[in-house]
Amino acid sequence: MFWFMLGHLLAFLVDLVLGARRGDRDKDLQILLLRHQLRLTQRQRPHPPRLTHGEKLTLAVLTTALARLTTGPRRQLDQRVLLFKPDTVLKWHRDLVRRKWTHRRRNRGGRPAIPAEIESLILRLARENARWGHRRIQGELRKLGHAISASTVRAALRRHHVPPAPQRRRATTWRAFIRAHKEQLLACDFFTVETLFLKTLHVLFFLEVGTRRVHLAGCTARPTAAWVTQQARQLAWALQDTGVSPHCLIRDRDAKFPPTFDAVFASEGVEVIRTPYLAPTANAYAERWVGSVRAECLDHLLIVNEAHLRHVLAGYVAHYNRARPHRGLSQQTPIPYSPSARCEPVRRRDVLGGLLHEYDREAA
Repeated sequence: MFWFMLGHLLAFLVDLVLGARRGDRDKDLQILLLRHQLRLTQRQRPHPPRLTHGEKLTLAVLTTALARLTTGPRRQLDQRVLLFKPDTVLKWHRDLVRRKWTHRRRNRGGRPAIPAEIESLILRLARENARWGHRRIQGELRKLGHAISASTVRAALRRHHVPPAPQRRRATTWRAFIRAHKEQLLACDFFTVETLFLKTLHVLFFLEVGTRRVHLAGCTARPTAAWVTQQARQLAWALQDTGVSPHCLIRDRDAKFPPTFDAVFASEGVEVIRTPYLAPTANAYAERWVGSVRAECLDHLLIVNEAHLRHVLAGYVAHYNRARPHRGLSQQTPIPYSPSARCEPVRRRDVLGGLLHEYDREAA
């Protein structure tokens, strides 16, 4: 016990003598280092404490600064003020130096970034033209007054993870095919109507995809092959009179369409395209018209017989073609009209007994 107290007293005297010889800056750094280490040891979780990069950097800086101020022939730092071994501190410092030189800088040199407007235009051209590569997009941008290099276009596409042109190309969809050929397309389909006495009537119609104009072929309770073929002939003659010359006819694989139906259109130079099985969206324009005629007309009426249905559909088709604006035609009607510039009062005309209304200006 005596020798332990004597050793502790001698250590205190040595620290007192060395502390008196040190400057104030040395003492302040030692106090800072001790306080920093004390805060680390006071952590309860995890134990032992895990140090962040900032804490390692602080310990390395304080240790290096304190070592530079240490006096003595060997300029060694007092190990008693360190919670960690010197090799550990040196390892941290080397790790921080390595991170400094391998860290990717945000503000790198090189070409300045292109404006956001041009970059969004590059992405738009790539999205709307799947077959265009970066050089084709560069040429299009030059036409629009943006002189940038092909490598800049390629870098912008890579930055937004847009694959090259061969990988962006996809199989042609029915929607793209119809959009590209809508002025030469004719669609047809059947739909059924139940009468008041639960008799099923079949309605055949044709629709010009480009103008949305509907041609009502007829309605019958028994759509035989002869009847369907005759309706095809009558439509072909009607189209010749109006000057419409479609190149393709879209129809589904309904068994009510006989081979002679296709032969009639083939003789007029019209190619018949059959939609895939169970794919009503392939004939979406015809399906959409069926939805319109049901929602706006047939769902609000009780159909008595075939003659009544023919009269109702004739009235609705005339209204649809001449007086019903269409969003797909920029609010124009299938048979175009000229906007009225007159100031006469607005007149209402009832269709199908007031089920539908049409409006125009009174004659002067």
